Amino acid sequence: MSDIVVFGAGGTAGSRIVTEAFNRGHRVVAAVRRPEATSYLPAGVRVVTGDATSERSVRELAPAADALVVAIGGGDRTLWPDAARALLDGLRGMPAAPRVIHVGGGATLLSPSGRRLLDEPDFPAEYRDAALGQAEALELYRAHADGVSWTYVSPPPLEFHPGERTGRYRTGTDHPVTDADGRCALSYEDLAVAVIDEIENPQFRDCRFTVAH
Repeated sequence: MSDIVVFGAGGTAGSRIVTEAFNRGHRVVAAVRRPEATSYLPAGVRVVTGDATSERSVRELAPAADALVVAIGGGDRTLWPDAARALLDGLRGMPAAPRVIHVGGGATLLSPSGRRLLDEPDFPAEYRDAALGQAEALELYRAHADGVSWTYVSPPPLEFHPGERTGRYRTGTDHPVTDADGRCALSYEDLAVAVIDEIENPQFRDCRFTVAH
């Protein structure tokens, strides 16, 4: 059993990660900006006010945690690098600091040409700001972790949606995981399975991995 804090617990990914962790017997703290709007989370989950972009909030919640999951969304492109900075600065030098699991973007994965998907000419303009923000967060973890244990999780770049929990998935590192037909898809439910599996049985410390069916 682990103590897991989930930032962004009220969102599409965060709420499923909370539920998956709770159903598997972990002690879960749901850190959200508006605790009154989380009645749909499982009874027994502790809900607190928390902000992943606040170093103070990170320091308040970290001492009792084994893992801090970042599953935040919305806002402008600064949201994700601001969270990465707050987590790295807040945890650096802390005795027995928890591990960071950052749910990132699929646009940072590499195309067959070796370029990031967000750098390809046909990348949709409406998603570019969010993709650049997630890319900056990934580079902050890679370059400035300084002893903070982290893992960045990339879902598929396109076919990623709420759906069925199958408990089955495949993993990769920097390129999208595709099936025999070239399809790369995943449900939010199975992303949650992969995140909690990684907490229970670490396979990708201090690096990024990606997951798909």
